[in-house]
Amino acid sequence: MAAKEFDIPKLPTYIEIPELNPGVMDGDGPFKSVEEFQKPLGFPGEKIDNWQEVAIAKMGELKSKYRSVQVFLDSCVKCGACTDKCHYFLGSSDPKNMPVARQDLFRSVYRRHFTFAGKYFPKLVGAKELDDNMLDDWYNYFHQCSQCRRCSVFCPYGIDTAEISMAAREILDTVGVGQKYCNQILGKALTVGNNLGLPEPALRDTLLDLEEEVEEDFGAPVKYPLDQKGAEILLITPSADFFAEPHIDGLIGYGKVFYQDGVSWTMSSYASEGANFGMFIGSYDIMRKAALRIRKAALDLEVSRVMVGECGHAWRVAYSFWNTLSGVGAGAQSSDEYAMKLQKQLDDRYPQPQHIIEYTYDLIQRGKLEFDKSENDDRTVTFHDSCNVARATNMGGVEGGQFILPREVIKAVCNNYVDMERSTIKESTFCCGGGGGLLTDDLMEIRVKGAMPRMQALKEVEKNEGVNTLAAICAICKSQFSKVLPKFDFDPYMIVSVHQLVSAAIILDKPQTDAEEPAIEAEETAETE
Repeated sequence: MAAKEFDIPKLPTYIEIPELNPGVMDGDGPFKSVEEFQKPLGFPGEKIDNWQEVAIAKMGELKSKYRSVQVFLDSCVKCGACTDKCHYFLGSSDPKNMPVARQDLFRSVYRRHFTFAGKYFPKLVGAKELDDNMLDDWYNYFHQCSQCRRCSVFCPYGIDTAEISMAAREILDTVGVGQKYCNQILGKALTVGNNLGLPEPALRDTLLDLEEEVEEDFGAPVKYPLDQKGAEILLITPSADFFAEPHIDGLIGYGKVFYQDGVSWTMSSYASEGANFGMFIGSYDIMRKAALRIRKAALDLEVSRVMVGECGHAWRVAYSFWNTLSGVGAGAQSSDEYAMKLQKQLDDRYPQPQHIIEYTYDLIQRGKLEFDKSENDDRTVTFHDSCNVARATNMGGVEGGQFILPREVIKAVCNNYVDMERSTIKESTFCCGGGGGLLTDDLMEIRVKGAMPRMQALKEVEKNEGVNTLAAICAICKSQFSKVLPKFDFDPYMIVSVHQLVSAAIILDKPQTDAEEPAIEAEETAETE
């Protein structure tokens, strides 16, 4: 199928509310899933005959199960505070991409079936039926939401469109109208252990090749162990780290940090994936199934710490949900014997789970790592706050730690660092445009248009500060930027992992060579005499 042609948005001097262009992003949405990918997740293979009845019943279940959903649906007063906060609306100009309008696709059906006024006076309150046209709008526009939650930061009531998007997607899956990209990936993660479907032999060979490459390039025997029972740390990282630029350079950096600290660590072939797309489709049950693979790996390998690599939503799921999903951290039910077993096994002197940035930052603070910052002097670096990290997690146990720690790590290894404009970073950060399960080529138009606000802020620091490097700690952000940067006349290779910068600057202890040992022995003999 030929790629759809579309206009690349021009980068404005300032971000302004665009002139409305109704229906410009209407369409069929992303590729639909098929039975092959639906059935393993427990969803119908195609749209069921009584889909309307099942959809409304599921909506009723979700509003009761997740009370926040009902609160969000009931509390909106259409104040307009969210209107210009969505990067997809700013980039596309389609009014249905305003957060309030996207919510109303769901809210209008909710009002029709779950409110008194909607049942008896539907036109007065904007209540609508869930017919085929509405279902198409749901599928189209709820896959133009990356669940970044920027709108919730500015909403005076804290309404979170992400939760409504997740609920809509779960209903769509329940009636057999799922998205191919997310559901295919979930099937691989739940059966093979990672999003790529990379089996253990291929993963092991990849890591062995990486060890050889790193030792040849840097002269130190840095290891990338797999399934090492009894290691202290289990690293759960996005599978992109195993094969693609710039992700693999971040993995190289993790290994160097572990090597220099002298700690034992391992990855797991059974649970080699940190990303959890169950969150994107709104399914708690599937999200838990993915998390339980990590619990099993931790128990089987008898590790005492669980650490998460550079992946935004992996860290969000780990930080916010692993405790109740699997028992990594406190919070699981006492009747869950495996959660209790894991909590006893993990070392409570450390955060459980811990982000790799927290770990590296702590080593830097304790003076355990040395750097030659001049190795990054060809770079002027800025940092992209990934939305799931910025608006749904913390690091280091300090207020704003998720903003502070990554920047401090970058500054420890780079001499040249600047921030983008204040209203576009930290808790107000713009999304990369490819999160929330949208990182698929059949959604390239909305990905490019959604990236426009971030690209505008980046262009300003490129022009005024000479920025030539964009660092991020999210695999989706890095993959997205690699594709969209050239669309806006940036170098696609300017996107890097934070631990790629660490890798370039870290000074490693080199093993003694055979030629050095006799000299040392001679010195010791002379001192004895």
